[in-house]
Amino acid sequence: MDKKAAIAALGALAQETRLDLFRLLVTIGPEGLPAGVIADRLGVLPASLSFHLQQLVHASLINQRRLGRQLIYSAEYRAMNDLLAYLTENCCGQGVAACAPACDPAASCGNSKPDTAAA
Repeated sequence: MDKKAAIAALGALAQETRLDLFRLLVTIGPEGLPAGVIADRLGVLPASLSFHLQQLVHASLINQRRLGRQLIYSAEYRAMNDLLAYLTENCCGQGVAACAPACDPAASCGNSKPDTAAA
């Protein structure tokens, strides 16, 4: 990740609703959530949510895909890991391998389904 992309990602996350939204999608996993469910979980009006979703899509932190009539949003784990690596690349002067956390939803989520009933 270059500096410009890191600034865009950090800028997109530097807002309470967008940070909550991104963290929700990270916990859900690669399957993502429909926009309506996200709005309900976060207690955000759909018009406001649409703006926040587009900011995160523009920063490449989340993906959007169509499933029938619904738009499904999911976290872009590679971009998240790239941002963490960028922020920690000189961690303790030892490089990214020394301390950078990485998220692999395929490995950590496995076959278990997230508890979608929890808010």
